[in-house]
Amino acid sequence: MPAVGIRPASPPSHRSGRRGLVGVLVTALAAALLAVVPATQAQAAPVLLSQGKPVTASSQEHYGTPATAAVDGDDGTRWSSAASDPQWIRVDLGAPASLSRVELRWEAAYAKSYRIETSPNGTDWTTAHSTTTGAGGTETVNLSGTARYVRMLGTVRATPYGYSLWEFKVYGTTGDDPGPVTPGGDLGPNVHVFDPSTPGIQAKLDQVFREQESAQFGSGRHAFLFKPGTYDNLNAQIGFYTQIAGLGLSPDDTTINGDITVDAGWFNGNATQNFWRGAENLAVKPVNGTNRWAVSQAASFRRMHVKGGLNLAPNGYGWASGGYIADSRIDGQVGNYSQQQWYTRDSSIGGWSNSVWNQVFSGVEGAPATSFPEPRYTTLGTTPISREKPFLYLDGGEYKVFAPAKRTDARGTTWASGTPRGESIPLSKFYVVKPGATAATINAALAQGLHLLFTPGVYHVDRTITVERANTIVLGLGLATIIPDNGVTAMKVADVDGVRLAGFLIDAGPVNSPTLLEIGPQGASTDHAANPTTVQDVYIRIGGAGAGKATTSMVVNSHDTIIDHTWVWRADHGEGVGWETNRADYGVRVNGDDVLATGLFVEHFNKYDVEWYGERGRTIFYQNEKAYDAPNQAAIQNGTTKGYAAYRVDDSVDTHEAWGLGSYCNYNVDPNIRQDHGFKTPVKPGVKFHSLLVVSLGGMGHYNHVINDTGASTVPAGTSTVPSTVVSFP
Repeated sequence: MPAVGIRPASPPSHRSGRRGLVGVLVTALAAALLAVVPATQAQAAPVLLSQGKPVTASSQEHYGTPATAAVDGDDGTRWSSAASDPQWIRVDLGAPASLSRVELRWEAAYAKSYRIETSPNGTDWTTAHSTTTGAGGTETVNLSGTARYVRMLGTVRATPYGYSLWEFKVYGTTGDDPGPVTPGGDLGPNVHVFDPSTPGIQAKLDQVFREQESAQFGSGRHAFLFKPGTYDNLNAQIGFYTQIAGLGLSPDDTTINGDITVDAGWFNGNATQNFWRGAENLAVKPVNGTNRWAVSQAASFRRMHVKGGLNLAPNGYGWASGGYIADSRIDGQVGNYSQQQWYTRDSSIGGWSNSVWNQVFSGVEGAPATSFPEPRYTTLGTTPISREKPFLYLDGGEYKVFAPAKRTDARGTTWASGTPRGESIPLSKFYVVKPGATAATINAALAQGLHLLFTPGVYHVDRTITVERANTIVLGLGLATIIPDNGVTAMKVADVDGVRLAGFLIDAGPVNSPTLLEIGPQGASTDHAANPTTVQDVYIRIGGAGAGKATTSMVVNSHDTIIDHTWVWRADHGEGVGWETNRADYGVRVNGDDVLATGLFVEHFNKYDVEWYGERGRTIFYQNEKAYDAPNQAAIQNGTTKGYAAYRVDDSVDTHEAWGLGSYCNYNVDPNIRQDHGFKTPVKPGVKFHSLLVVSLGGMGHYNHVINDTGASTVPAGTSTVPSTVVSFP
């Protein structure tokens, strides 16, 4: 159950079955009709203006119901007034705005009679709406006119209590309406495009690496794009926030005779902080026969052909904490060596060297057989559903984005047999987002029917980016980073088919956001099995680059969503880090049914890292660390339970399955902390777990069990960092 004091969301509406043929035909017909309707030019679409803005009220019932709770976007917090008439709540929009509507989401204590008033200056008020028949619940009041201040003035209460609002939302437009957005164009200043005749390629690679090698929380963002052809004698060292990719339709269209290298010299041979980078869509023939890719989380290796071996460890075999490979072919052996955990999906490999804690494979030709707990291999013959990440390529001289088709029971790469299945979309159908773009312009582009291509940069958004059109692609290059200001949610996706989010980082701002990414609204009920939304190489960070806060990082409400490689991370180091400084209670919450996670990395949240409420959920590979900085046992006490589970399946769930899950604790502030278990689940015939482990890092805190009350304690292992394992549960 949710923690005490948190109002639970409405229970998800589990599906007992699939839509009938009529529903499928109606949906298909609607999609076909929409496909032939031309996109209209952007209109000044009303947006939510009030969230996170300054707010005051005539009174407050008690310390737990402040006025700010009515504009925080969180349906579980509220403002409530004293039990007398009249009472008011007022929001300052910060600048004059053209108003369109107000939404009042009442708690049980609502207003029978109230007015909505507006003001240019906070002193002189005009009545925009008045009623004596308020009905409570959610009321929408249409408005017109321009104002900076909006208030609800309650004059007669419907109950003996005060006035109580879960949310007070003001919608409208400001003077920053960009008008029609021009699609296509160049790729901006931070994309470096090469062809085999380009002079000084190595010098440019070296220059950017010097800037990015240790810039873990810097603002530099870069993408190196190589046109089809052969490039000799290159060593592309890849630092933070750097992406290297080929521009062919197949990896073998672009060959580097040389190396694409990630090592850990900057951190004394320790690769456990080699985050946020990527390599895609290239063939590489290593100089000495083996390419080194010593990375940790948020460092994808996709659509790559290594004509030799691949070494995943840093020089000297220091620790590493990766990692992810997909849709790739490695002709030689993959040397795991010191990698604590790794997930490989839908690929072909020449062999695998060893395991450490949790090495997982699905749909991988050449993978070792399952042998957990020793060696710690977990292998699925196929991946039940997959759809590869969209990618930019050149068709002659024209940039296009290729959107690969969905596969079921996938095994091996999409490109081994020639041109992969999928759709090519010209860049002229994208808004190319460049540094300096505003959320208003981004939303106008989406309203205009355009896809989004974020070029490398850092983007502050003062309102939520809203993706409402089916089959929209939002693709980032060079770890493009979105920072929500004023406590807004960075991005929300409607309950529509086929949205693809890929290749960007969401970095929480200093004002608490109720959520950072939402896939579908609360109560989403549409079946998306034929055309799911995918979330790929989308990373979330709270703290590290500066103080950030978010109550829940990612919420998945839409059915059938595929989460394919994400790292959702509450920072344990960097700037703005502390138990309350970068407070983030929940990592990922899944409400939708039939959601599949392949490569789920979630770490360091104050309470639950993953909560799963949807039916028939599946996870293939999960990596977690509990929050290092818990000050004491009381700070993580969960009722009578010691600690919050790293991965919790709600008691209401009847069917769930997961493979290859690990949770680690490193309670370095108070090593005496005990965690009752790493995983919590109902015991039902349809709920199954395979290959689980928990481990205490150097004896800094311990687990009493692995899952529920099953599995050995880590206490006997002391400081030896030896995992406790469970092969299957129940």
